[in-house]
Parts: sequence; structure tokens; C-alpha cells
Amino acid sequence: MKQPKKLIGLLAGILLCVVICLLPLEGLSHEGQLCLGLTLMTVVWWAAQVAQSGYVSGIYLMLLCLLKVADTSVIFSGWTGSTIWLVAGAYLIASAVRSSGLGERLSYAFILRFVRGWRSIIVSIFVLTLILSLLIPHPWPRAFLIMSVMMVVIRSASIPQKDAAVIGFTVFAASVPVSLIFITGDSTINPLAMSYADEAVSFVGWLKVMGPPALVLSLLTMVLILVIFKPSAPVSLDLEQIKEAQAALGKMSQREIRALVWVLIAVVLWLTNGITGLDIGWITLLVAMLMSLPVVGEVLGPKDWAEVPVHVMVFLTAAIAIGKVGAATGMNSWIADTLLPASMPEHPVLLALGIALIAVVIHMFMGSVIAVMGVTIPAFLSFTAGSGISPLAVISIVYLSVAGHYVLPFHHLNILVGQGEENGMYTQRETMKMSVPLLLALLVTIALSVGWWSLLGLM
Repeated sequence: MKQPKKLIGLLAGILLCVVICLLPLEGLSHEGQLCLGLTLMTVVWWAAQVAQSGYVSGIYLMLLCLLKVADTSVIFSGWTGSTIWLVAGAYLIASAVRSSGLGERLSYAFILRFVRGWRSIIVSIFVLTLILSLLIPHPWPRAFLIMSVMMVVIRSASIPQKDAAVIGFTVFAASVPVSLIFITGDSTINPLAMSYADEAVSFVGWLKVMGPPALVLSLLTMVLILVIFKPSAPVSLDLEQIKEAQAALGKMSQREIRALVWVLIAVVLWLTNGITGLDIGWITLLVAMLMSLPVVGEVLGPKDWAEVPVHVMVFLTAAIAIGKVGAATGMNSWIADTLLPASMPEHPVLLALGIALIAVVIHMFMGSVIAVMGVTIPAFLSFTAGSGISPLAVISIVYLSVAGHYVLPFHHLNILVGQGEENGMYTQRETMKMSVPLLLALLVTIALSVGWWSLLGLM
């Protein structure tokens, strides 16, 4: 079944590219037309999972180079900034926290103190996700770590399979909105979103603009899970089993202590980067590198480089290139002039909701959060230029809309990676059950956020 789907996606992408390149598109340069055709082909291939995202992205990048759509300095601009290097550092730090046992130790301590029943299990997942988002700057290793701890909770309380699937879904669903609170909560996509801004956004700057809306969406998501997914049986934890799992870790090792010290140093530098002017990306990578030094480090070794996925780096390079090359060739402004409505409501709340709904609809078809950002954020920035609305507000509306909502697992990689018996134990059913209520929660969050952004002078 998968092969025919991939073949159809492959041919559909090529056909779409050829059609776009042959159409007489007025107002769009030859390079812009090539960029549009190749971009849409790549998006179709991503959505149809024709091949691993890294391979598809590599094809896109090479075609941009070979067809001279833009200068290579524009195509590979992601590597001259800190965004992609931040991702490498984040994966290495996440590996250090996980492999040292530090994250697991902190999770068990939290559960023994605060978790007693079903409601506290759900709440604890969101709180743990928030706490660990400062220690592990990537949602996937963070979610899998929390899931491993929750498996001990599930076994200790003899939780039925149906309810265990809900707990697994909660772990990965919590990673969606909570990862948006801190810029380092998702070191892959959050900095990428802010790369569309005219100026660098500090850790505190992100927290000020995106923190409150993301926190509201996190709380609404948590409430929805508690309301929609009721346990089929009362939950009673056997704390002795959890204490045994904690005891099996032994005393806190020197490696854990060093990992904790370096992560705390990173957090302090992240928090003060608005004062020091030090780039978050370079800070993250430097801290990861220092973790390898003798005596003061010895937390990371040569084998830990394997934790940095090359395909993700290539994927990010392509995602950044969509926006950068699209701007250089005029594709972004052409999309804004051609496809977006001639006018939008002037009222800030209605305008924000209109942008959000358009972004959500496009996301439902494209699937990839990064791909949608690459196409929609530049288009909406062009569309709202001169309107008095800050680019930060536009970016925040679009990003919150596409990164905070999903219908099927493939609409959000955080949900997709957890699906399956061997991961989060949930299926597509739990995801779809959440989709409509989550959309309403998202729109409520956007409406409330307009008031907050207005107070900040962004709208």
C-alpha cells in the first residue's frame, strides 16, 4: 500500500512542478517560477513521504543550485547563521541529559512527590514537559524520556491498555504547546520561526511575545485531555515500584552532576542573552562542545555525535531556503498578491483569526509545519507590510496556528513520532478525537493573544 502512495506522490509532485513552470504567471520572474514549482513539488513529496525528508530536501537544494534559481549563499544561508548549529548543540545536550540519567532522576523525584491519581498523572506530564524543556532543548528526546518514566507509572498502577494509550498521547500532545513557551523548547523550529523577523529575538524577547499565548494553549490542551479522555477504571499508584525504579539509578553520579552544571550554565546564558548580546545558537553549541572536555566535562564523547541527525539538518536547510530563496526571487510577494484575499478585516482580533484560519487550512493540505511556515510567513509579512502590525505579531500568529494544531499525526512531527504500540501506544483515533476541540482552543488562544500583543505594542 505504501509503495503506490509514494509513487503517486512522486509523479504528482513532478507533474505539479512542470505545470507551474509552463504556466504564464504574470508578475513572477523566471527564477521565481522555478522556485515556486520546485517548492510545491518538494512540499508534495514531504506530505506523501516519497522518501525520507532529508533526501527530498537534498534534491530540492541541489535543483536550486543546478538551475541557478538563486546564489548558493542564499540557498545555504541557514548554515551561515546560528539556527542549524543550535540544533546540533541541542541534540547533543539532550543526549547528555538523557544518557547521564539526570532527566530520569528528576522525573522520578517529581512523580513521587506530586502524582497520586489520574488527574495528577495528566497534570504532571505537562509540568514535567515544561521543566525539562529548559534542560532538554528538543521535544522528541524529552517526550521519550517522560514516556519511559510513565511506563513505570502505568505498570505500578496496572493501568488498562486503553487508558495507557491516553497517557502516551498526553506525553506527546503536551510537547506541542509547551515546546512553544521557551525559544529553546523546540530548538529546531522555534528559532526557525523567528529567523523571519528583521532582527534577532532574545530568549526573554521570545518568552515575552510567545510565552503567555503558548502557556494559555498548554493549559487549554491539558483541560481538553482531562475532559475528553476519562479513565475506564480508578487509578491507584504503587509508589514502592516507582521508588525501586528510582533506587535502581543509584547515587547521583559525577557525570550527572557535571551535566546538570553545564545545563544550568546554558540556561543562565540563554536567559541573559538579551543583556549580553550572545546568540542563543552559538551559546548552545559552545556548551555542548565544553561538555566533552576532560575534568570539567567528560559528559559527551565521540559516539554522541551520532545523536545529531544529518537528515534533520538537511531538512532545515531546505525549509530555510524556501523562505530565503522565495524572497530573493519574488515568489513570496507574488503569492501574497495572488493567492491571499484582496482585503482582510481591520479589527485586530478578526484579522488575527483570519490569518490563523488561512494558515490552518494550508497546514491541513501541506502537513509539514516547517513547509507551511516557509510559504505562509513570508507571504503574510508581504501582505501586512505597511499596515502597522509588527512582523513579530504576524510571525507569532502564523506559527502558533500551524505549530499548535493537528488533525492527523502527520500534521505534527511531535505527534507522529509517538504514534504506535512501541512508542506512545496511541493510534490515529486519539489524535482525531482531539482535533476539533483543539482548533477551538487555538482560536480562543489567538483571540486572547491579540490583547496581549496589543499591550506590547505589536498590534
